[in-house]
Amino acid sequence: MTAEETAGRPSAALRTEALEQLLVERGLIDPAVVDRLITTYETNIGPLNGAKVVAKAWTDPAYRERLLADGTAATKELGFGGPQGEHIVVVENSAKDHNVVVCTLCSCYPWPLLGLPPSWYKDPAYRARVVREPHKVLSEMGLDLDADVRITVRDSSSEVRWLVLPERPAGTESLSEEELVELVTRDAMVGVAKVAAP
Repeated sequence: MTAEETAGRPSAALRTEALEQLLVERGLIDPAVVDRLITTYETNIGPLNGAKVVAKAWTDPAYRERLLADGTAATKELGFGGPQGEHIVVVENSAKDHNVVVCTLCSCYPWPLLGLPPSWYKDPAYRARVVREPHKVLSEMGLDLDADVRITVRDSSSEVRWLVLPERPAGTESLSEEELVELVTRDAMVGVAKVAAP
């Protein structure tokens, strides 16, 4: 679409809201069901899958090696794959090296592992700024890293979906894999947060 064609049109969010309202008015959808589906994909299915991958890597050194060598195959071992998960590359955060994921062109994201992308991930400001000033953007999002920490910005695309293997927090050595799953957040697997100790 040209600039002339899009000028004066309502935003995509406004058009989506209007479409949902029309479908509700005609009795074609139940808004409560739609809200439950969105919540499920935003917070339960996707991030929980990724958290299982991270916890497995933290507790199984052989799996961790396979995950870092071939993320796609290793995540499929746990049953996670499909559309938007055809080529997963996993990078590991440490005390001195930090990875953060962005999609500068649109919002490519590993849906099978993380669910729906959060609104901030799709925001043009995040997509542009995290590349230019990652320390500042991460700080604004609540993650203050020391100035000597090297940040690598990973640009997802239609060919590659990045997943961050967060640093395991100290004091979790006695926790089971299931207990570790509960600690891992979507934001830590994108690299805009760290996993907090319990």
